[in-house]
Amino acid sequence: MKKLLFLPILVLNYFVGIGQSSSNKTSTLNLKPSTLKYDQSAFESERVKIADNVIQSWVDKGWMNGGVALVLRDGKIAYYKAFGNDNIEKKNPMQVDHIFRIASQTKAITSTAVMMLFEEGKFLLDEPVSKFIPEFKNNKILDKFNPTDSSFTTIAAKRDITIRDLLTHTSGIGYAQIGSGPANAIYAKNGITSGIGVEKQTLEDNMKRLAKIPLFHQPGEKFTYGLNTDLLGYLVEVVSGMKLDVFMRTKIFEPLGMKDTYFNIPKEKQNRLVSLYSQINGKLLYPPESTLMQGSKVYRDYPNLGFPMLSGGGGLSSTIMDYAIFLQMMLNEGTYNGVRILSRNSVRMMTMNQIGNIDNGINKFGLGFGITTEKGSAKLPTQEGTYEWGGMFATSYWVDPKEKIVGLFFRNIYPTQNGDISDRFRVMVYQAIKD
Repeated sequence: MKKLLFLPILVLNYFVGIGQSSSNKTSTLNLKPSTLKYDQSAFESERVKIADNVIQSWVDKGWMNGGVALVLRDGKIAYYKAFGNDNIEKKNPMQVDHIFRIASQTKAITSTAVMMLFEEGKFLLDEPVSKFIPEFKNNKILDKFNPTDSSFTTIAAKRDITIRDLLTHTSGIGYAQIGSGPANAIYAKNGITSGIGVEKQTLEDNMKRLAKIPLFHQPGEKFTYGLNTDLLGYLVEVVSGMKLDVFMRTKIFEPLGMKDTYFNIPKEKQNRLVSLYSQINGKLLYPPESTLMQGSKVYRDYPNLGFPMLSGGGGLSSTIMDYAIFLQMMLNEGTYNGVRILSRNSVRMMTMNQIGNIDNGINKFGLGFGITTEKGSAKLPTQEGTYEWGGMFATSYWVDPKEKIVGLFFRNIYPTQNGDISDRFRVMVYQAIKD
């Protein structure tokens, strides 16, 4: 996703209920969704204390300013706590209803929107994108690249990219600013951004510029994490006739009761946007208002600034509870609180390996989710078949269907020198399971 400044993660700190770490005043917020009950019986209480102490130690060591953690087991809230401070200098405690920049966690929601249109018969996944967005017909493939002036030569693509290629990141589209050297240079030269925190740019503009740029390999040949999901967001707009934010709000957020998920946070909630920190040389620093990246000015507090860009790959901000509701819908095979968003077979397709033997360096990939393989399950306690992803500002999630666990750990820090915190948190969750 996008190279922006990033914020430290605090995890909530009391076991059943909404709270903060023992070092902060207990919150009196009542945020329980009607269908999510509290149930501490899933975890051993003494082992939960281990998790509490470890997470608090990350704050004490300066690995993060603060964050929020949430674990659902069997559809019930088993762990929901906040740790540390939102703003270190002002000593503002992190709250469980703080809104985080979730960056690439947007991808799963955009992919869900695509699958909803698929279920409506609007397209098949192996149809070419060019059928709906003609600018992507007859793509070229990068052949030779000259780093001295970013010039390049191309060859013809063997076929047009498909919707499935975009969902699985096998189209050959790269990422601006955080991709390979050639991708960075070519995209920057042509005004293509990663879609986060930039002013005066729309999704349509960015995607139509992208259509003129060569792919970095033949479609379906490799896994290349890139602007695929931004293009899917534009596809949703074209096929549905609705702006991406309107589609998500009316078709996903409102039906599920996700009340705090936005591309642009409304004024009355803007004070809940978490502070964005950077970790440099072991120190947490509050970044400047904006920074230049590949010639584009990127604003730290972009969710509060009303920019027109609706990045399907990284533009959303959300609370940890809102996103947990979305994931519980997935774990429930497409339903939540009596509302069906997807069919169970679409969920099955999204959460199975869709890239065969292609190596993506991170287990396998479905339609919008990373998928844990049997080999991958040897690394962490998460079971084979777990699906997951995260955001560049240090938010993360996973869904373990075998254990019936939804786990999330939200910080906002970029860059961070403690990127393994999310994995450490998973270990803390699984060591506390009672059964």
